[in-house]
Amino acid sequence: RSVRRNLTYTCRANRNCPIDQHHRNQCQYCRLKKCLKVGMRREVQRGRMPPTQPNPGQYALTNGDPLNGHCYLSGYISLLLRAEPYPTSRYGSQCMQPNNIMGIENICELAARLLFSAVEWARNIPFFPDLQITDQVVLLRLTWSELFVLNAAQCSMPLHVAPLLAAAGLHASPMSADRVVAFMDHIRIFQEQVEKLKALHLDSAEYSCLKAIVLFTSGACGLSDAAHIESLQEKSQCALEEYVRSQYPNQPSRFGKLLLRLPSLRTVSSSVI
Repeated sequence: RSVRRNLTYTCRANRNCPIDQHHRNQCQYCRLKKCLKVGMRREVQRGRMPPTQPNPGQYALTNGDPLNGHCYLSGYISLLLRAEPYPTSRYGSQCMQPNNIMGIENICELAARLLFSAVEWARNIPFFPDLQITDQVVLLRLTWSELFVLNAAQCSMPLHVAPLLAAAGLHASPMSADRVVAFMDHIRIFQEQVEKLKALHLDSAEYSCLKAIVLFTSGACGLSDAAHIESLQEKSQCALEEYVRSQYPNQPSRFGKLLLRLPSLRTVSSSVI
């Protein structure tokens, strides 16, 4: 975008700012300088193709024709996967061993990591960083708990974690008997949602697409451009459909099963998380 718009930046420091995962947005001058240093070509303005050549996937993006947009959709999923905080594998990402015994402190640390990773993931996926900051905040506030559940399943959170988290919550905030029953019911719902997702054996690409579909929800109140965000959700859904169709041809109902899991994610209480 900087090259295409012929933008000029100024460094407020000594033109040697650290550009890494956590500081790349602090200085546009040094960020562009590093891009050029590592080999980015100014004449390439979209993806890996010169601007004089049409990108068939880009036409699919604007015309809404997913059947002609294989190149773009594959590239879109690749960018989603690149933002993933977990190592990719054929059948999802294992950030821990299933039988690993964890104490409450470790579990709370894991839960915090899953929560923060959802925000970091969103900041690095296509299109989301280009939205208005207010829209980014609105979307994350609305969907963070659903992203947390997806991350918990993707990370293969052990099944014994939920009761331990419940015990930690009860210890930190004593409750009446009625509230304890309601609280434990919410914990059970959370555990069920994680188990149902894990039972589908999603791979990393499917998790990434589902999270993008959840994040780009146009139903949030206060969005400045709900139509654009809805189009991003549709693109994510088309990408998932095309991917599932090509990777799991013997499972014709798989795409539908994946989408049907999303509404139930909202049954998990964000206040409990």
